[in-house]
Amino acid sequence: MLVSMKGILSDAAKGGYAVGGFNFASLESGMGAIRASEELGIPFVLEHAPAHEEFVPFDVAAPIMVQLARAAKTPVVAHLDHGNSVELCLKALKLGFSSVMFDGSALPYEENIRQTAFVCRVAHEFGATVEAELGSMPHNLRGELHEYTPEDFYTKPDEAKRFVEETGVDALAISFGTVHGVYKTTPKLSFTVIDEVRRSTGDLPLVMHGGSGLSEDDYHQAIARGIRKINYYTYGAIAAGKAVYEIVKEKPEGLQFHDVAVRATAAVCADVKRVMRIFKP
Repeated sequence: MLVSMKGILSDAAKGGYAVGGFNFASLESGMGAIRASEELGIPFVLEHAPAHEEFVPFDVAAPIMVQLARAAKTPVVAHLDHGNSVELCLKALKLGFSSVMFDGSALPYEENIRQTAFVCRVAHEFGATVEAELGSMPHNLRGELHEYTPEDFYTKPDEAKRFVEETGVDALAISFGTVHGVYKTTPKLSFTVIDEVRRSTGDLPLVMHGGSGLSEDDYHQAIARGIRKINYYTYGAIAAGKAVYEIVKEKPEGLQFHDVAVRATAAVCADVKRVMRIFKP
């Protein structure tokens, strides 16, 4: 069933666990996540990000995502991830998404507040929820990140307090040392940042981006401190890629694409179930 994100994050806060945000970069990734959710009875957030536009255009993905969420036996949020413009967020709402993320983290602080507040006003009129981002998240999607100083990207608690008060956001993505993509070295996480931001923003659900590749202990510590949504994509996509590689080796001739798609969907399902069990022990 299609639901807003506010309700499932509220349940996660009461239960002391986190909800997974899994990206729709193909039909296989979406169907695999839905299957995992139904088999475990755990709600989740199905997301599409502009970074996946080259794989499946948003105009194509959106109606499929909404239909998958509506038909699911479990609560599923249809969510725009990293909406990089007000216009894209409004478009997602009009297409039936129950949640949007406006990512103004690259904007000047005052402008981020102004645009986020506007998106919140409109989204709430639709009955939808809004996630925003404060702080900056390094990217290593294609191995471009070599060296960086995590502290330069951390979310500042005092800025977070004012941001939340003046925008009315329903969830806040914060930066405390994670990165988008593949980790080349051990992540340098600051759980103190989570503690300080949570104190400054009250009970607002906090979101971890760059959630792939961490240890179970990292996840559990972050959740214990108030992380209520964890975005996870890259390592699940790698798991599906490995499954496809294996089927190609098994049947190098005469392999049909639908067999590849079935194997990839199953691999996504298995990996999503694995992390869902970590996020909600």
